[in-house]
This record gives sequence, structure tokens and C-alpha cells, in this order.
Amino acid sequence: MPEADADLIIIGAGPAGLTAAQYGARANLRVLAIEQLAPGGQAALIDELENYPGNVEARDGNGNVIAKPRTGFELTQDMRRQAEAFGASFAGETVAELKKEGALFAALLADGRELKAPAVILATGAAHRKLGVPGEDEFSGRGVSYCATCDGAFFKGKKIFVVGGGDAACDGAQYLSRIGSQVILALRRDRFRAQPAVADRVLRNPSIEVRFGAVVTEIRGGQKLGSVALEQGGKASEESADAVFVFVGMAPRSGLVSQGALKAELDGEGYVVTDQKMASSIPGLFAAGDVRSGAFRQVVVAAGEGAVAAHSAAEYVGA
Repeated sequence: MPEADADLIIIGAGPAGLTAAQYGARANLRVLAIEQLAPGGQAALIDELENYPGNVEARDGNGNVIAKPRTGFELTQDMRRQAEAFGASFAGETVAELKKEGALFAALLADGRELKAPAVILATGAAHRKLGVPGEDEFSGRGVSYCATCDGAFFKGKKIFVVGGGDAACDGAQYLSRIGSQVILALRRDRFRAQPAVADRVLRNPSIEVRFGAVVTEIRGGQKLGSVALEQGGKASEESADAVFVFVGMAPRSGLVSQGALKAELDGEGYVVTDQKMASSIPGLFAAGDVRSGAFRQVVVAAGEGAVAAHSAAEYVGA
């Protein structure tokens, strides 16, 4: 049998992949985690990770803040260092294709190299969905953004539209309300999809105007973004805007097991179907985090799934 480059290859280094790397290395596997961007995934963009267990705001007896929640970037950097301390290796590469050749998986990198292992954990997460309206692509990076903590600082004192009604939209609006002169949260439904506690904070924030049943139909401007076209209550209007931040859900990054030679079972939305051990329909291939079907998309859940996937992978490799 051809020699493997690792016992376990993990594709993606968000919270699921980072935790899997730690648990896999602790199980004495040779672990290689491959991430095309910076380790941390979407979690690295979280401004205040307030709902991760133990990562809470603390106050003294007088009500003074003595400890604040860490950012997602800080937490995921610690997760990477912890995994490396147990012996996991990391590579900043893009996996272009995933195949299975006999007992080994082969991860084909963008530069043509192949890395082989008997087990793989797919922890590629999900990507931001777009609105799909005229002007969105034209002004992407010039007023249209999908990351409040990445681009919010460019719009200090400006009028900002936030589109969406889930946790990410509410968190983004909260963060941007500390930067912009006016923040308008537009959601097409008549209620939030966000967790009640998250939505309540937005509704109580005097710096955020919430517009239910409002649909952005076009983004307009010249050299820079200047306005948005809206439909609300059957009426069309146009309103000035300096920025539009879009948070309308995610699309799974499952192309490695849906578009090539290796095809795993997916659900109707393209997420990887697994059992309780995070095992996919392909023996030796596991999935964890936001790419997995049915996942509750939270950092703490992704970390737990990564641990389970690594444990299951270790059992598979040792069988």
C-alpha cells in the first residue's frame, strides 16, 4: 500500500477543524490540517464571543467590568496553538480535489501536489449567501460587505443598511451601531430568525432602526455606493446609503464531495449527511461543523462535533 503522508487530514481550520486537530493529535495520530485562508474560519470574525462557555463578561462588586469576552480571533488562535502543542501540523493550502484510491484518500492541492491519508475530516464550513440583486457584485468591496468586523471601520459616521434577520445580522447590526451614524436593519419577514435574546438586544438598541417586511431590490451608485432600492408594504422607494452589510444565510462548502469523483450523501441544501459519529456515507470520511447537515451553527457545537469526528477517525484508522 502506498505510504500515507498523515494518519488524518483535516480540510478546514475553523472551530471544528481546530478541535479535531487537537483531539486527533492527542490520540497519537499524525494530523495535518489544511486551511486555504487564516485558521479560525467564520469564528475569527466574531467581535465578542459572548456565548462560548466560560468566555463571559465579569464585573466586580461595584459593577465595574474586570473581564470582557474574547474575540473569535483570540479564541481560535489559542485553539490552533493548543492543537500544535499536541503535535498537529498546519498547512496554508487549497485543496482542489479529493479522491479515494484504495484505502487512502488523496487530497490534490492547487499546486498539483497530492497528500494522502486513510481518514479525512471535512470541516470546510459554509460561505455567505448573496442577495442576488443588481449592484451587489458591482459594489462588493466598495460599500457592499459580508463581514461587519472586517469592513465596519471604513464607514465610521456613515449611514449603514444591514440585511437579514438571523443571529449574524443582529450581531453585525449591534457592532455597526457603535460605528455608523445610522444603522437600519432590513429583514423581509415580519419577525426575527435570531435567538430571542439576540433579537431583543437589537430591538432595545436606540441606534438601530428595525424595518420588518423590507426587501432590498437593488444597490445603486456611481464611483461608490449611494443608495438602495426598497420594497416594503407593496411600496417601492429609494433611500440613501453609504454601505450595505449582507447577512442572509450560508451555503455549505461541500464541493469536494459533490462535484468531483468522490460523492458523499448530501441533504437537499447540499450539506453533508452524517451519523452521530460524524461519519459520512463514504468510509473514512467524516464531517463536522457548518458543512454538516443538521448542525446547530454555533462555535461550541462545531468544537464538539470536531472532537467527535476526530475520536471516530482515530477508531477508524486503528481498526
